Amino acid sequence: MKEIDRVYTEHPYYGKRRISVELKKRGYEVGVDLARTLMKRMGIEAIYPKPNLSKPHPNHKRYPYLLRGVKIQKTNQVWSTDITYLPMKNGFLYLTAVIDWYSRYVLAWKLSNSLDGIFCREVVQEALTKGKPEIFNTDQGAQYTSIEFTRILETAGILISMDGRGRALDNIWIERLWRTVKQEEVYLRDYMDGTEAYKSLDRYWKFYNENRPHSSLGYMSPATVYGEKK
Repeated sequence: MKEIDRVYTEHPYYGKRRISVELKKRGYEVGVDLARTLMKRMGIEAIYPKPNLSKPHPNHKRYPYLLRGVKIQKTNQVWSTDITYLPMKNGFLYLTAVIDWYSRYVLAWKLSNSLDGIFCREVVQEALTKGKPEIFNTDQGAQYTSIEFTRILETAGILISMDGRGRALDNIWIERLWRTVKQEEVYLRDYMDGTEAYKSLDRYWKFYNENRPHSSLGYMSPATVYGEKK
């Protein structure tokens, strides 16, 4: 699964067949069926438009995507969140974060050993102590379509936007964030356990927010841009 994560981070449009082919090139005898099983366990799928996708939970409302053609011009205009697989030396965890699209500022993050919705709700509640977006964007995962999750946003008067299934560009900033944190932090550390992962990631997010220059921000840090007057 560690190697699948590396392949998928570089090529998020790879499905189970291409993942299987790439793993065999790297010396791992993983067939299509096993690749599919492991990808499901990791909570990932190829990012590209495709028919006959699984239906959303029958009791969960699905919200439209509100950001097509919208120009992002200020902080707290759009936030988004997602979950990514986090490999460790012994086992794995899941990482979630909330990012402000304009400044790329990470408002909150959390680790979990399962894909349940609790840590997804907790990270949003923590982010909302720092500000409030006009629009909050997610994918259509059950964690985000649940009544418990959407109620948090609706109660705060926030518009809810959800990606079209399999659309790579609908939540592009969080996808780029995952690639950055994995290449600059996760793959360099090989965490032993959750405690080590938390401590190391805590240091990294402080660096990312406060000191890492972004070319798209005129080489300013996310914290500097997020702190600008609206």
